[in-house]
Amino acid sequence: MAEPLPDLIEELVSDTSSDDPAAILTTLAGQDDVYIATLLESLPVERRLAIWEGIPRDRKLDVLVEMRSDPREILIDRTPHNEWAAIFSDIEAEDLLELLDSLPNRLVDVAYAELDAQQQVFFREATQFGDAEVGHWVSHELLVLPLNAKVREGLRLIRRNVPSHCDTIFLVNRSGQFSAAVRLTRVFGAPEHLPLVELTEENIPTLKGRDETTSSSLQVQRSGYASLPVVDDSNKLLGRLDITSASELINEFYERQVMASAGMDEDEDLFSPVAKSAKNRALWLGINLLTAFLASWFIGRFEATLQQVVALAVLMPVVASMGGIAGSQTLTLIVRGLALGQVTSANFRALMIKELKVGGVNGVIWALVIGIVAYFWFSDVVLGMVICLAILFNIVAAAVAGVFLPVILDKMKIDPALSGSVILTTVTDIVGFVAFLGLGTLFLL
Repeated sequence: MAEPLPDLIEELVSDTSSDDPAAILTTLAGQDDVYIATLLESLPVERRLAIWEGIPRDRKLDVLVEMRSDPREILIDRTPHNEWAAIFSDIEAEDLLELLDSLPNRLVDVAYAELDAQQQVFFREATQFGDAEVGHWVSHELLVLPLNAKVREGLRLIRRNVPSHCDTIFLVNRSGQFSAAVRLTRVFGAPEHLPLVELTEENIPTLKGRDETTSSSLQVQRSGYASLPVVDDSNKLLGRLDITSASELINEFYERQVMASAGMDEDEDLFSPVAKSAKNRALWLGINLLTAFLASWFIGRFEATLQQVVALAVLMPVVASMGGIAGSQTLTLIVRGLALGQVTSANFRALMIKELKVGGVNGVIWALVIGIVAYFWFSDVVLGMVICLAILFNIVAAAVAGVFLPVILDKMKIDPALSGSVILTTVTDIVGFVAFLGLGTLFLL
């Protein structure tokens, strides 16, 4: 059983004797590549390099494949060039594709030279597709037979080897075009002379090489099959996308969405250089500063009101906070719907009406609660009414913005997860402050 990761991190960081290769081999013995990759990403750079040196050379490739781009680039840069031929000795096209963005050109050439002839063909075919397209990530471990094959050929093929997450035999015509699929469970027990085509599944979904990875991965997950065939524009079978690869692609997508919402890259290293991390984060801090100044400018328009009614300044953060939270809830829901293809022009109106109703209900409830609290706090019924109306208006406005903003940004080909929250915060701050201070000017002065 693997040692809990936090305990091992503490042990390796605090115990300098763990630099000894023999000690490292003993510590990591029996632990899988994902565990070791996660461990390396969790260590400060110098300790990471020390542990990396102790990992057996024949495992280094598999560990690199499981790591994020930024932390593995440090290991790649610090590994002597004369070691790479041995590290790449058993590399396959899928491994090289995974590492492609992290390897300098000189190492790509070394790795490519280590591929056998068939794997080189697979690599060249995959690089014709972008990394956001299914064709880039197809697996070539699959069961394939000609369209006229019989059950006996199917059984023979199964006895030789069944790849992981493979529950079907793909049938192709003489040109290599995908024709049909047969579930393995239907082959067992069928008469050996029976043509496989008589056992084929009806309407098995197929994926195009140019299809987008996230939607295609979701299709695999929902299909009821362990993998789906991937074909090119002429219906030639390229390979398959299995449930494991589909799940990894979806996980990467959602991690990218979460990190993008903070203006960050999902591949950023925990211990990346300070200058690099600061540079990566500076842009969105600057954008946020501009939006904050914009909100402050609107507040400045009500300087005279704030000077005369200090209670308004005390309660302003409540208005902004309630609008921001309500808007972010709606924004998150819509961004997810866009990512899954669930939000379209056909259901947009119904979705807008539903979110307005939710905003109205929550707005009324919390506006009354906050209005009553403000009344008892400052003993001013008019102030309670002002903040009550401002909260209601801002929560409803936040719901509208939360629906419209991501849809508009998506139409403009701008990632709503990356910029939506910044824009939404600006909108809810300005609307909330203007409503609150405007009503305060109207009723309190």
